[in-house]
Amino acid sequence: MFSPARPHRDDVLLAVTGLSGGVVLWLIGIHIQNGRLFDAPWVSLLPLVVMAALELVRRTAPLTALTVGTLALVADQFTVGSLATLLMFTDLVYAAVLYGTPAASRRIPVITLLVTVATTVGFIAWAPSADAVLIGIVVGMVFFGPALTGASVRNHREAAVAARLRADQTVLLAEMDRVQAVTAERSRMARELHDMVANHLSAIAIHSTAALSIDEPDTSRDALKVIRQNSVDGLAEMRRLIGLLRESGAAAPPGPVPALASLDALVEQAGSNSASSGLTVALDDGREESGPLPAPVELAAYRIVQESLTNALKHAAPGPVTVRLRRSGALLTVEVSSVSGDRPGPRAPGSGAGLVGMRERVALLGGVIDAGPADGDDGGKIWRVRAELPVEEGA
Repeated sequence: MFSPARPHRDDVLLAVTGLSGGVVLWLIGIHIQNGRLFDAPWVSLLPLVVMAALELVRRTAPLTALTVGTLALVADQFTVGSLATLLMFTDLVYAAVLYGTPAASRRIPVITLLVTVATTVGFIAWAPSADAVLIGIVVGMVFFGPALTGASVRNHREAAVAARLRADQTVLLAEMDRVQAVTAERSRMARELHDMVANHLSAIAIHSTAALSIDEPDTSRDALKVIRQNSVDGLAEMRRLIGLLRESGAAAPPGPVPALASLDALVEQAGSNSASSGLTVALDDGREESGPLPAPVELAAYRIVQESLTNALKHAAPGPVTVRLRRSGALLTVEVSSVSGDRPGPRAPGSGAGLVGMRERVALLGGVIDAGPADGDDGGKIWRVRAELPVEEGA
């Protein structure tokens, strides 16, 4: 069942104040005109009561209130009149512009201006005198003045709402940027942590398994040497990462960022880690240009080689593991290939996060990467990781 909206308390206050003021003026005999069709003072109370009732719906039905109020004002002209009735009508004009539809808020000021001009011109033409001009001013104060005030207040309110909306959108965009920045930084940290530690922990897992499963003192001693070396290197890498994450690096100053110049040491370490698994690691650096590369490209290439060697240590069958570097023009090509197939001995588990990290690194640089089985030069099956990285700005 439909229930009408309750009047706003301010509207109730305006209605009560206007009605009370009009009654007081009527009781003390103050009127605004004389010699009308209905000279009995009590008749002026009828438009007054109607206007006070319309104040209750000035927000919920502003256009209806203005229409009926205009009729009540016209009726009031045939009585001795009441100043309270006139003032409440000006409030209805103001409310119609402020709370009415956008179209009404644009049209009412124009209509009231035309009414004011037409009334003024008409009275001046009928009886050219100062009184005609005064009547035009009063009509403007009753019609056009409240409409203009309502339009000004409405424009300010809409501007304030738009400003708040823009502020909310700015806050939302800033929060989205912050979340994206945090997510990107966490992804970068995850890639760095995985690439730095996975190589060492994979070697430790494989050699510790070998030391536990093979009861030979020499084999166990060699395995423990590899485990110790990878533990020390892994700890150094962790300290470097912690130094990068600290706001102050006094406790653990960060070391240099890995670059292609360190690939020899990386390949040598991978060879010693994988010797017991029957893998031989070799570096083929055939770059035509030996100039410096952007730091992000060098770091990405280094990490791709590092992760590929880690995967070879985990999964490759005995045989050669070849790291190839080629640079031609604006592209650096990194390729790591190993024998595909099963191999005897312990194997370290994999999570697949390494391939995801490599793809993310390459995507951030605008390059391409392909990882999967391929045909080797001797006709056998190999696992190959091949990445092409742009080395020039905008390449």
